[in-house]
Amino acid sequence: MAAAAASAAAAAGESFPRDPSAAAAAPPPLLPLATLIGRELRGGDRSERPAVRYGHAAFAKRGEDYFLVKPDCLRVPGNPSSSFSVFAIFDGHNGVSAAVFTKEHLLDHVLSAIPQGISREEWLQALPRALVAGFVKTDIDFQRKGEVSGTTATLVVIDGLTVTVASVGDSRCILDTQGGLVSLLTVDHRLEENVEERERVTASGGEVGRLNLCGGQEVGPLRCWPGGLCLSRSIGDTDVGEFIVPIPHVKQVKLSSAGGRLIIASDGIWDALSSETAAKACRGLPAEIAAKLVVKEALRTSGLKDDTTCLVVDIIPSDQSVLPSSPKKNQNKLRSLLFGRRSQNTVGKLMNRPASVGAVEELFEEGSAMLEERLGKNFPSKANSAPFRCAICQMDQTPTEDLPANSGTFFSPTSKPWEGPYLCSDCRRKKDAMEGKRPSRATVLSR
Repeated sequence: MAAAAASAAAAAGESFPRDPSAAAAAPPPLLPLATLIGRELRGGDRSERPAVRYGHAAFAKRGEDYFLVKPDCLRVPGNPSSSFSVFAIFDGHNGVSAAVFTKEHLLDHVLSAIPQGISREEWLQALPRALVAGFVKTDIDFQRKGEVSGTTATLVVIDGLTVTVASVGDSRCILDTQGGLVSLLTVDHRLEENVEERERVTASGGEVGRLNLCGGQEVGPLRCWPGGLCLSRSIGDTDVGEFIVPIPHVKQVKLSSAGGRLIIASDGIWDALSSETAAKACRGLPAEIAAKLVVKEALRTSGLKDDTTCLVVDIIPSDQSVLPSSPKKNQNKLRSLLFGRRSQNTVGKLMNRPASVGAVEELFEEGSAMLEERLGKNFPSKANSAPFRCAICQMDQTPTEDLPANSGTFFSPTSKPWEGPYLCSDCRRKKDAMEGKRPSRATVLSR
């Protein structure tokens, strides 16, 4: 599993700091390269290999935005047909340490949670749950540093025409497809706008309210106290409380053969521009120029009030050099893949027959903040063998007689039996704290 993460980093010319504890986990048996390539060719659609081109632009106000670009990762070392691309935005707050840490470790943790030696189809099916495990592990590891910084995280994985997006916070990803159809692939986890998240935070022990000035006057957006954070999900933010969770909303879609354009940006863009305006501002232009124009339009509209970072990623059919132009008569049409009649946190399921939404097939969607619902009972791990492997941190642990395979060693008095995959004691404590079943480690600090 660690080898998969290492190969992804090596393919992009970067190396990730490795968790020293990873040495304690026994590596899985290695398979011959010919076997892995054969599985890949049998399980993947070789005709589904569009080109991926990208551009980046940014203006800094506080210098807390970071981004990640890895266009040439490999599922199978040495096999170019197993390539995939990763793009991400991290909007830090209260310092840069959480954003930097997440940029350096998140992808590594996600890939380590995906079993090796599986087909492309199995890999894509395992990815949504691996993203949940990777986000939570990154949060646990950062909180062990004892720092109070926090960050949003929007991570996009592109494999052929399949796009998987995982996000916490308010760094948004939109999809612009042929015909001028603009689709929102993320949820904004802002307490001001998300009623379900407000209810979840208060039910878990948090207090939601506006900043109260002398004389009782309330000002500004809704915040979570202690700490005063405007978001309900993030990585880090130890000072706010464990009910600010790192569990991402995940959406997976398959584009039509016409491809599409992704715009991934921090809230410095989205506070100034609507999804439709951002998409329309750069249609028909190469990704490199498009990213600059989106940032320019945001600055023209609202000025430089916050860090403003934008990635534009074009997924271009293999038989074309640029994305097809959108008919002008449809350019103002907005279609959200997320905000329909379903609630914002509705638990989506892997579907045998994906639903078609316009030119896009929706393969998977899930937004619950409950680990049991996100990881499921059949999480691909070593949970049925000894030693047991934690579904989040991927550490092996030899169980004792009083250690059930699916629980870990910690039990809170209010916990119901855990029906998900095996969790070690540390990750079980994290799960209970996020659900309000034990006191969090939060301390009241000024922000």
